[in-house]
Amino acid sequence: MDLILDIVIVLIITLVGVFIIIFNTLVMLRNNVRKAWANIDVLLQKRHDLIGRLVETVKGYMQYEKTLLVKITELRTSWVEVQEGDIQKKMNASNQITNTLKTLFANIENYPNLKADETFQELQKAIIQIENEIADRREFYNDTVNEYNIKIKIIPYTFFSGLLKYEPLPFFQAPEEAREPVSVKISSKSENEQ
Repeated sequence: MDLILDIVIVLIITLVGVFIIIFNTLVMLRNNVRKAWANIDVLLQKRHDLIGRLVETVKGYMQYEKTLLVKITELRTSWVEVQEGDIQKKMNASNQITNTLKTLFANIENYPNLKADETFQELQKAIIQIENEIADRREFYNDTVNEYNIKIKIIPYTFFSGLLKYEPLPFFQAPEEAREPVSVKISSKSENEQ
């Protein structure tokens, strides 16, 4: 009788230990994903602040690109309006801003005075640096999400992740339009004055 009781006690302790290890692993992975996203969000906020300054700097020079500047401003506003916990919408808004910035920087080639402006050059360097940091953090975020998504789907974690309602999380992917070449519309004074 004592042997059976000892076996039951060891079995219960083992199961509780396994549950604790699995639970802690899942919590750690979920928190790593949150931390990775928070790092991206900080950079997105920095970029958001720089974009406002960039738009103000280029306004005077790029008088024929008003639709592009309006689009950047609207995207910047829509990014701010996305609720804090909605990662997917933040990702989509960020991707749209990145694509529009690429178009803006491509169009700037038509404005040599703007390219020579010291403030613009500093802002452009800062935004390019932040875009590179976002790309690096995006890779880390996606690695973290991948590890989390795999873990919640493998045995024995899948049993516990279902009970704890841990769902797969989205990757931070570039939208389809980001995979296409950037279109550059060259406008001249004479075309826009007509």
